Amino acid sequence: MGCLEPMYLQYFGLTQEPFSIAPDPRYLFMSERHREALAHLLYGVSSKDTFGSGAAGGFVLLTGDIGAGKTTICRCFLEQVPPGCHVAYIFNPKLTVIELLQTVCEEFHIAAVPTTAALPTLKNYIDALNAFLLQSHAAGQSCILIIDEAQNLQADVLEQLRLLTNLETNARKLLQIVLIGQPELRRMLERPELEQLAQRVIARFHLDSLSEAESTQYIAHRLAVAGLAGPVPFDRAALQCIHQLACGIPRRINLLCGRALLGAWAHGLYRIDRAVVNQAATEVFGVKPPRMLRVSSGANAYWMAGLFLLACVALAWWGLDPLQPSKPVAKPRAVPSPAVVPTPVASVLKPLESVDALLTQLPADLDAAWGALAPSWQLPASESDPCAEAAVQQLQCYRTSHLTLPLLRQLGRPGLVGLRRDTGPPVYAVLVTLDEEVATLRVGAHLHRVRLSDLGRLWNGDFATYWRAPNGYSLTAPGGGTPAMFQELARQLSVLDGNTLPSRDAVGLDAALKERVRDFQRAHGLQPDGQPGPLTFMQLERSLSASVPRLPTEQP
Repeated sequence: MGCLEPMYLQYFGLTQEPFSIAPDPRYLFMSERHREALAHLLYGVSSKDTFGSGAAGGFVLLTGDIGAGKTTICRCFLEQVPPGCHVAYIFNPKLTVIELLQTVCEEFHIAAVPTTAALPTLKNYIDALNAFLLQSHAAGQSCILIIDEAQNLQADVLEQLRLLTNLETNARKLLQIVLIGQPELRRMLERPELEQLAQRVIARFHLDSLSEAESTQYIAHRLAVAGLAGPVPFDRAALQCIHQLACGIPRRINLLCGRALLGAWAHGLYRIDRAVVNQAATEVFGVKPPRMLRVSSGANAYWMAGLFLLACVALAWWGLDPLQPSKPVAKPRAVPSPAVVPTPVASVLKPLESVDALLTQLPADLDAAWGALAPSWQLPASESDPCAEAAVQQLQCYRTSHLTLPLLRQLGRPGLVGLRRDTGPPVYAVLVTLDEEVATLRVGAHLHRVRLSDLGRLWNGDFATYWRAPNGYSLTAPGGGTPAMFQELARQLSVLDGNTLPSRDAVGLDAALKERVRDFQRAHGLQPDGQPGPLTFMQLERSLSASVPRLPTEQP
């Protein structure tokens, strides 16, 4: 396909291959599951022991189906490993015990293994490794061993790995081990003979396949990274078909999409439908995909009538009349969260609409848009300066032009999305709900439901919302604030870490607190610069379940 690839890329306006199966971190799509998986890895290697002096040691476990994105997450994790951390990465674990120890020493660049015999023994390698770990510990450095495809490890090799975690000082473990593998790795650790190892797993996460909405977002994300400027070339039916045929597995999605793009180019198509995807599946997976269940309207009517008849018989069996309304069943009263602002009663919900049809109804004036957002934050509407009115209520206006959809979901707060067609000025819509496939925008007193794929054509990350700055926060410099503010920040991070011990006094953003902020930012998809800015505090509010307006994830 090499000679065809430049034409295929140029044909769709791409600058690079969007669906390569190589684990390129640039293409990492941070779904909620992937974000949690990365957070578990970062937590496992950054968690502190009882004395607060370093890594707690033990094992971190990441499992997932073939092609789910484990190795790509691992590569992303390696890019975020802090300085002063030695990493040994083993990608082929089909080794004997002594071969494993030899490979670990080579990965840590342990120059030579002292020995008086012709060949190094098990003890020679362990002594050399222990000396290296102690030397690194004395220099304030940590060591991580990552083993990919760990389901291929033999039982005696796993036991040796467990023994390596016994290398320690009086205060801390010297080696952190990350095991990455397929689901059978979890079943391996359930064996009675590996119970001691299983008890040393301090963090574990299983990476599930993508949902249908996430599959669509994943495809759009990879195309955007590859340089696509226009709409996604797959129609809605094709996207649904891709998800079903690939079972939500990223690698299978890559194979299928890449072949579908090539097939579309070969046939001169700019829009890919279900037929093109089915043909691509036949060529990639080697079998003809089963047809989707299609029932004629007449047959469908008979089918539904049959189901209704069966339901009536079942209800009659229980003494219920299916044609009479059932008596209400008492349900426990659900206590509504104070953080969720209900949709105004005056709003009228409309069916799915086109975003383009709404553009003329949306304000281009940002102050008017802030005023339209104010009711969602229980603020009075202001015709003068909405941000000044918000400041009276201790709220600040925040705006960014680089938000992503996953981060928008994670922030989970109502706000303004800036929409722009071509090079025209942006207009602003109030985002009031967001589910997997549909967003609800409020325009005046009406609600308009639009598909996320449709919204994404006109939204390039422009988002604005209100936020409450912590007491003592300085707006003049990033990360500025009073000692009391930094003490409260350290306390909140301790609560999230599950640490009930009182935090030490923080008088500023010192190196230790900055590193804790950086760890939190990594785990929540933010730029890990260590500076506690507005987005960091918003994520803290959400993580701590603070009473702020929330963006419902289900349509009203």
